[in-house]
Amino acid sequence: MQLYTEDLFNYKRLKTREVNVGGLLIGNGNPIRVQTMTTTDTMDTKATVEQTIRCIEAGSELVRITAPSKKEAENLLNIKNELNKQGYHTPLIADIHFTPNAAEIAARLIEKVRVNPGNYVDKKKFEQIEYTDSEYQEEIDRIQQRFTPLVKICKEYGTAMRIGTNHGSLSDRIMSRYGDTPMGMVESAMEFLRIARYESYYNIILSMKASNPQVMVQAYRLLIQKMDEEFGEIYPLHLGVTEAGDGEDGRIKSAIGIGTLLEDGIGDTIRVSLTEDPELEIPVCRDIVKRYTKATDITDRPTNEKINLPYSPFVYKRRKTFAVQNIGEGKVPVVIADLSKQATISTDSLSSIGYSYSEALDKWTIGDMAADFVFVNDKSVEFNLPGTLQVITTPEIAALKNNNQFIPIFYSTEEYNNSPYKHTGLNFVFVDIDNGIDENSFNAVTNASNVVLCLSSQKTNAMQQIRKAFIYLEQNDIKNPAVIVVDSNWQTADEHLIHYGTEAGALLLDGFGDGLCIGMTKDAYNSFNNVNTGGRNYNTNKTAEQFMNNTAFGILQATRTRISKTEYISCPSCGRTLFELQETTAKIRAKTNHLKGVKIAIMGCIVNGPGEMADADFGYVGSGVGKITLYKGKEVVKKNIDSEIAVDELINLLKENDVWLEPKSIN
Repeated sequence: MQLYTEDLFNYKRLKTREVNVGGLLIGNGNPIRVQTMTTTDTMDTKATVEQTIRCIEAGSELVRITAPSKKEAENLLNIKNELNKQGYHTPLIADIHFTPNAAEIAARLIEKVRVNPGNYVDKKKFEQIEYTDSEYQEEIDRIQQRFTPLVKICKEYGTAMRIGTNHGSLSDRIMSRYGDTPMGMVESAMEFLRIARYESYYNIILSMKASNPQVMVQAYRLLIQKMDEEFGEIYPLHLGVTEAGDGEDGRIKSAIGIGTLLEDGIGDTIRVSLTEDPELEIPVCRDIVKRYTKATDITDRPTNEKINLPYSPFVYKRRKTFAVQNIGEGKVPVVIADLSKQATISTDSLSSIGYSYSEALDKWTIGDMAADFVFVNDKSVEFNLPGTLQVITTPEIAALKNNNQFIPIFYSTEEYNNSPYKHTGLNFVFVDIDNGIDENSFNAVTNASNVVLCLSSQKTNAMQQIRKAFIYLEQNDIKNPAVIVVDSNWQTADEHLIHYGTEAGALLLDGFGDGLCIGMTKDAYNSFNNVNTGGRNYNTNKTAEQFMNNTAFGILQATRTRISKTEYISCPSCGRTLFELQETTAKIRAKTNHLKGVKIAIMGCIVNGPGEMADADFGYVGSGVGKITLYKGKEVVKKNIDSEIAVDELINLLKENDVWLEPKSIN
């Protein structure tokens, strides 16, 4: 299997074609650009200008504005003129979905248009249609006739374009031939790109967005491979996870999807789609891209050198291992909570990692996000533990306890090999991967039936180093389960979330990792607990231990490797939104956040639903001012409900489908 980029083990930017957006250069090694999208009514010029200015002053280098019809497209000129009058010349982007006429107007007025190939010409009625090759070509010809006028206008006016495929809005035609797949997303964009190239128009950026980071990452990788094979060059790529949500979950999901690709040098501009005010997206974007500001090397085209892999980067498949107790062999990844920096370990210590103790009843209550192991290092634990929890400690303490709940950890294969304190059932062993990986790295533990490997790196390219170790394990048929260990030395909650999500998420999406342990350096830990500002945009109100434990479960949830809570697919709002999205999202979350494993989409308008919520079990979609339509999967079940009672109707729908549990029944 060959990879989509040249260098697996060191960060290098992938070389892409340079695109000019109103004087802002994107691709070809230029800085990774950050952008956002307004949420105001585009016809409200004053409000849109004011919000755009807030976004620009927060650091947005491009601002996207919805133009669902001709009148909004025409008003973009008034918005642009007012911004220019106030001294703001940041390039503007018109967001177009169903209306080619609006795109053609906007392309004459502002610097860039975004079109969605799934609904620009094609229609989506969720119909399965069998096409012959000639019938399919007839549809392509029809698209060419409708799309070419926009291409010519963009070429004439020097307007840039983003061909932005969304996983949830693939047309019936694409779905009929390719299914709901990353390859379908790629072909949807390639059809439009071929038409543009036929007209000798190249000022194009592409995107492959999905609410599922796994699908998103695979689609971008396939797109790069396809462009390189067909054109011999790569167009700039806009990265984003659609409907990421808000708060910690939104940041984690965005970091996993965007960060995984940026780690491989893929991506030239990004947008973090949060259900929050748009100017609050920009600090998160900046936190993501600042990890790469010192990394300026650019690869040649990936055809120059291919790397053969023992796994496919285009299809998720979990690495095969044997089981060591509850770790490996297809079991969900375990979570190891780090309590080693606490002065003492008490029953209260465990409350931050999912275990609540009642002294009166002498009883433990275990939450859905209760850690499987707790790392205490050399701290003493002198109370009766919950039966499901195991303690990772020094070999000497574990031997002294002589209890299967106390598990030794060894910090090198040599220490393990020479220790008289090995556990018969389970041992955690760190492997030194930063000093090179060869047969000597694993010789003491290779395929030992009671050893779980711990893989971490202190190098700048830590994710790539750990990936290198996993590839070595695959190539040499070493089947020990392995835990991913990630420490953070950042300061704010946002920075920690991005660091954890990027480094751990990138590995989990490729099928690596049978467990996850995230921690903080001493300075970062003290700063978090002493200041606990919770980041720039929201307050966690959590101890470091609770924050890290919840983040570990959030990363596993977002990578779809372990489901432990309700998942919300929530759009970031825009000028098309037909109800108060942030308030409604908070209300739905408050009433449903105990429904483990249920995916609920909250969409502001018909553009984003049902298409963009294709991955959801249930959907809450704006269908008119103050009106809501409810979906089960892609099927409409209740139409035009008054928004004042729509949340209650959603709960009734959950009850009708036997997924509702009363909150008081959840332990």
